[in-house]
Amino acid sequence: MSLQLRIVHTTGFEYTGKANTSFNEARLTPVTLPGQIVVHSRVEVSPTPWTYTYRDYWGSQVTAFEVLDPHTSLTVTATATVHTDRTPAGPPVMGWEDVRKPQVADLHTDFLTLPDRVAPSPELVARAREIAGRSASPSEAAYAVCALVHDEVRYVSGSTTVDAVAAHSWERRTGVCQDMAHIVIGALRSVGIPARYVSGYLHPKVQPEVGVPAKGESHAWVEWWDDGWRGFDPTNATEPGDRHVVTATGRDYGDVKPLSGIFSGSGTSRMFVDVQVTRLQ
Repeated sequence: MSLQLRIVHTTGFEYTGKANTSFNEARLTPVTLPGQIVVHSRVEVSPTPWTYTYRDYWGSQVTAFEVLDPHTSLTVTATATVHTDRTPAGPPVMGWEDVRKPQVADLHTDFLTLPDRVAPSPELVARAREIAGRSASPSEAAYAVCALVHDEVRYVSGSTTVDAVAAHSWERRTGVCQDMAHIVIGALRSVGIPARYVSGYLHPKVQPEVGVPAKGESHAWVEWWDDGWRGFDPTNATEPGDRHVVTATGRDYGDVKPLSGIFSGSGTSRMFVDVQVTRLQ
């Protein structure tokens, strides 16, 4: 079923002292791509900043803004209306010989590296190689790795921070969607399958009611290269469907942070986040 979703993502900062200046980047705007059309979007900031937008290296839309007057709070509200109509993924396209060709490695070098954030433990590398060895295609192996992570890693809200590394989350067998995505990405790259991180939203209701707001949150899943990007949500053990909305893609969470920045001034800051997802039709 196709859906039209309205997403309102509000992030606020309150400072114990005054912030003299603030410099920020927001990756909160969904992108138009096959299966997803952005009907309307805007990012509003209070107090009113100097703002500009651009596409980053990964194709994500970035709203960069600077608040140059002293302020005690900062609120960023991103609103978007998105029409989704995804078709199920077809059968695998590439074989192992195809994915291991030099031109694939050259094209997707960024999605084959293993920095600390996604690097798998030796035990997971061994299990990923075992799965790859018995899989007829890279996509078959990727689905099996996603199933492994879904089955063995328990979703526990608040169990990790945004700085968590995949090997630690795998060792503890607990995490959130970000951790599960990082674990899968590291395992796939360790067997030569280019894989990337997808950031976005997921309507929390399997059968969303029209006009009824639902409390949501930022979500993450993975995509791997199969002569085109093929996705899977290991947290929910499902292919991305019409309830999924993509905002950004990159090597890992560090490339797609919804909001990042710095401020100068005395004191510290407290952050709050609220996401509301409503089916419009």
